[in-house]
Amino acid sequence: MSKHKVFALPVRVYFQDTDAGGVVYHASYVNFMERARTEWLRTHGYSNAGLMKEFGVVFVVRSLKLDYLKPALLDDLLDVTAQIKEIGRSRLNLIQSVLRGDELLTEAEVHLGVRFAGRFQTVSVPEVLRKQLKV
Repeated sequence: MSKHKVFALPVRVYFQDTDAGGVVYHASYVNFMERARTEWLRTHGYSNAGLMKEFGVVFVVRSLKLDYLKPALLDDLLDVTAQIKEIGRSRLNLIQSVLRGDELLTEAEVHLGVRFAGRFQTVSVPEVLRKQLKV
């Protein structure tokens, strides 16, 4: 797969994340993955607000392919991962997964575009950030 380190964020499933049957609602997985990407970015020394302030850029989700394999349930403790698959000129591709212990529940490929914060024009990944993310 990728040579990049896998980041994992522990996430507890709360009632608000589930449907009436106690099964995680499909859109909740997207929220879990967003949180994991945000915390993954912090491990590289940046916040979303910091990217805007320092570089004038934001990451936007361009596409998301998500495969639901098994359901997560109310009160489960999950690990939500984020790992770089590829860094392009103006994009990042990440692989993300949701696990309950060793059990893979959901996996996704997320394509992030880099945009100028004010006008959402496509821009290159800042070189200092590119180098930091390749670690």
